[in-house]
Amino acid sequence: MTIRHLRIFIAVAETGKMGLAAKQLYIAQPTVSQVISDMEKSYGVKLLERLSKKLYITPQGERLLSYARHIVSLFDEMERNMRNSSAQVLLRVGATITVGACVLSPIIHRYEELFPLSQVQVFVDNTRLIEEMLLESQLDVALVEGSVESPDLCTLPVIEDELVLACAPEHPFAFRETLHPEELEGQNFVLREKGSGTRALFEDYLRARQIEIYPKWVCHSADSILSAVEEGQGLTVISRLLAQPRADAGRLRLLRLADARLTRSFRLVYHKNKYLSEPLRHLMDCMQQVAGTPEDYLGS
Repeated sequence: MTIRHLRIFIAVAETGKMGLAAKQLYIAQPTVSQVISDMEKSYGVKLLERLSKKLYITPQGERLLSYARHIVSLFDEMERNMRNSSAQVLLRVGATITVGACVLSPIIHRYEELFPLSQVQVFVDNTRLIEEMLLESQLDVALVEGSVESPDLCTLPVIEDELVLACAPEHPFAFRETLHPEELEGQNFVLREKGSGTRALFEDYLRARQIEIYPKWVCHSADSILSAVEEGQGLTVISRLLAQPRADAGRLRLLRLADARLTRSFRLVYHKNKYLSEPLRHLMDCMQQVAGTPEDYLGS
């Protein structure tokens, strides 16, 4: 089995068609068919099944695909580093939106000060998409809010966070310190999108209490959420780290739930099969060091 075999298998699995895979790789379609056939004979399993003119990956194929992506990614990383040992090392870092807004910048700044020859690319999105990128070897490491589901990912808690309710100073709840769950029934909310760890945690809380709210606004951006709440568009549930500066400035009021504390960890996440190169280990060390020093991202 060669890297070439694995690249062809990945292309077929991702496109669902041998013709498209051949076109993508600039090779003949019979070559693609032969490679897949050889791989199936070698492993003694069916990797792909054809249904209605499209190929679908089998459970055995899914298992091989996970290995193949990581082997090819590691091979490409080795090639880059060995051929360009004096050039910059590229690290691909993922972060969820809360983490990206609160803590990632000082981490990257610290790392680049210590290792100026390293190059960092940052991707910020919701927890579900960052998890998918890690599983597909599109990222080397990530910091995410909440939990990840895949058993193929290793996680390490680095920061404790609390979700709070926030409203405008003019809101009827503005002078309350706590709210009971039944008071949330039917309230307008400004929420993160589906796939967000923040939203998932809050929806679990509401579901357990059979509370229905009205999602008036749905946003990817924490700044947009906070601005909409300031303008009286509704309540939100959000990281205290994000909301506290506006609360300190008198632009928002923060409240707690009377019957629960919604806490979660920001977690360092990487694939269990990921080779932890020396540059990557240094970056992970910076993540843990800066995360353990709140004044670096909250201000003194």
